[in-house]
Amino acid sequence: MLKILKQYKVFFLIIFIFSAISVSLFMNALTPKKRLPIMNPADVNPELVDSTVQHVSKYHTIPDFSFTNQNGQTITQKEYEGKIYVADFFFTTCQTICPRMTSNMVEIQKAFLNDPKVMLLSHSVLPDTDSVPVLRQYATEKGVIDGKWNLVTGDKKEIYGIARKSYLAVKTGSPDELYDMVHTENFILIDTKRRVRGFYDGTKTEDITRLIEDVKWLSENEN
Repeated sequence: MLKILKQYKVFFLIIFIFSAISVSLFMNALTPKKRLPIMNPADVNPELVDSTVQHVSKYHTIPDFSFTNQNGQTITQKEYEGKIYVADFFFTTCQTICPRMTSNMVEIQKAFLNDPKVMLLSHSVLPDTDSVPVLRQYATEKGVIDGKWNLVTGDKKEIYGIARKSYLAVKTGSPDELYDMVHTENFILIDTKRRVRGFYDGTKTEDITRLIEDVKWLSENEN
């Protein structure tokens, strides 16, 4: 028997290698590949979406925009062209979910500090109160890094519009006040083609971990 094994050892080695490769390929075929959805208004809770776009089921993208950041600079889509970015809505005097959201956004900033392809964008839902000096002080206190993370203010109607028609992430406030907004805990992941790729609870550590993983995956696999 030993003599036979020695005689056919090359053959058995080939069979073993072939079997190992076959099992590996079979297991890979059974393992579901990671995918990130492309989100459209029709896919989202209607409470967060303007009625004029709730029917849109494909080809939704973030349109051109223009706001003012914590340094008084005009920030447009050009600063985010070809970037993956995380967007959210907040206000500086919020004492409920905002502190936790801001802390978690800081963690995202740390995770991609040396990756120029990834940026952050936070919109104030109280732009009349959150002036440039107010945003500058808030940015300094929270550790916002210029060029990586923009805190923006601007015309309330435009912020309201982009919140509900584009990012699909803000509820309406008092019906008696025009363009009143109630922000949510949502962090929104946007790809380099301006498409919404996911929503994450900005107050939950597990969602932030998932968001960071999804950004990394998107950076490596986006097409």
